[in-house]
Amino acid sequence: MNTETKSIQIVVNGQLRQVPEGQSLSETLIFLGIDPGRVAVELNRAIVRRDCWSRTTLEPGAALEVVQFVGGG
Repeated sequence: MNTETKSIQIVVNGQLRQVPEGQSLSETLIFLGIDPGRVAVELNRAIVRRDCWSRTTLEPGAALEVVQFVGGG
């Protein structure tokens, strides 16, 4: 049995990153240490609705732009 996880290369905010293959967008954000509750995500130049994150799987070469919400007054 092969327990080795394959990885893919994606671009996150302009930087190359290695992430586990087959993860959903939600899982990838958590893997990257990003709080999914405080961001908006664009995948390959299209905004992805939050309710689609768990069923959106990333392909090699995917380009993510992650924008974090900042509170304040």
